[in-house]
Amino acid sequence: MIRPLLLLACLCACPTLSARPAPTDDAPASTPHPATEADARQALDAWIAAFNRGDRATWEAFGQRYGSAMNIDNLLEFRDSIGGFILARREPAEGDTAVALLRERESDNHARLRVTLEPGPTARIDLAGVATPPDLKPARLDAQGALDDVAAFAEAASAKDAFAGALLIAQGDEVLLQGAWGLADRATGAGNTLDTRFRLGSMNKMLTSVAILQLVQAGKVSLDGTLGDYLQAYPNPDMRRATVRQLLSHRAGAGDIFGPAFDRQRERLRTHADYLALYGARAPAHPPGSRHDYSNYGFVLLGAIIEAVSGQDYYAYVEEHILVPAGMRDTGSLPESDDMPRRARAYMRTRGQWLDAAHTLPWRGTAAGGGYSTVGDLLRFARALQGGRLLDPSLLAVATRPDDAGYGLGFTAGEFEGLPWYGHGGGTAGMNTEFRVFPTLGRVVIGLANVDPPVAQRLVDRYLARMPLE
Repeated sequence: MIRPLLLLACLCACPTLSARPAPTDDAPASTPHPATEADARQALDAWIAAFNRGDRATWEAFGQRYGSAMNIDNLLEFRDSIGGFILARREPAEGDTAVALLRERESDNHARLRVTLEPGPTARIDLAGVATPPDLKPARLDAQGALDDVAAFAEAASAKDAFAGALLIAQGDEVLLQGAWGLADRATGAGNTLDTRFRLGSMNKMLTSVAILQLVQAGKVSLDGTLGDYLQAYPNPDMRRATVRQLLSHRAGAGDIFGPAFDRQRERLRTHADYLALYGARAPAHPPGSRHDYSNYGFVLLGAIIEAVSGQDYYAYVEEHILVPAGMRDTGSLPESDDMPRRARAYMRTRGQWLDAAHTLPWRGTAAGGGYSTVGDLLRFARALQGGRLLDPSLLAVATRPDDAGYGLGFTAGEFEGLPWYGHGGGTAGMNTEFRVFPTLGRVVIGLANVDPPVAQRLVDRYLARMPLE
């Protein structure tokens, strides 16, 4: 399953475009005529034009013309992230509604824009990502053509300062494409290379999953054991009932680690125990097992279980049992305060400018994410998984079997054009990552970036949409 399209839903209240001149003392007031599809189409076209123009003055003029209340900063940042919209086609509509299918200028993603004129007179504007219709999907290319296309796309995006990162594509023992683009450090001008260490974000959850599953394989942890079985002193009794399986599949209701409490204590949250002290009394957001609800704190709890069961610090366990056996010498989770050679700086876009995102990052990566690696090390990880050097293949199959939410046990998973795949992505301010393994093809696709999402995801998705399926 391709990661969900970037979604935007905006509700705007604004007068219809058919507003008549205000009455004068010499002319009686007139009743505005009922809104038509032509009026709605005019509103729709005006919204697209304002969005693509991408400047505050144009949006302010749009708002004044239609009386629309908008978050202009969000609209400008969204436009910067996708490069604007192209009108793919208009779709049938009736009466006071106009509908169009739009394509993101910098990707294959599509969205549907619907404008409905309502009494008031007001206009309701809804925009939501949709799956690309079959007739609008790009043509599949041969093996070299798909590689040339994605390399050219990365080069063009980097030239526009819209991408900074690295991409690696491998098949079996052969690396088909590897490259790096953009700046690792904008202060010094140092460029990204194939040896640049990029922050992984949530991609690091795969390492935590493998660590837990190794302990399952060793008979030290049970997937159906509870948090309370391994952390008997955990404060909240309802959370203690959550199982390891539920934590791995984001069904425990454990919640997030980010928010106001994190922002206040970011520099003091240095160990998994620190996070448990902060959030341990919190009740689950829903009864464990009742639904899928992506949870960073759930993986922090898994990190604490690894420490309790193994008797090792989480980072030491991962180093000894995953990184060393896989040959991953450039991967780790040393604190942000440590001088780490070849670690890219993280940059987030704010009002059109790339700014250092260091002040938003955790002091250190956790079992929920935030470590760093290179494209080469991640290929070694993929090969170690596929080769059975980290987990028994039968247990890996369990971990990469998708549920109805497209998630396994610490891995995203699914089918793409009939091909099974597994992996994980990550993304937050100043980082975006994507890791895909297609086991039946022996193909691995890895994208890493030190700028905001969805740049790495976009690059990987572009290749997947064009790559040969055999």
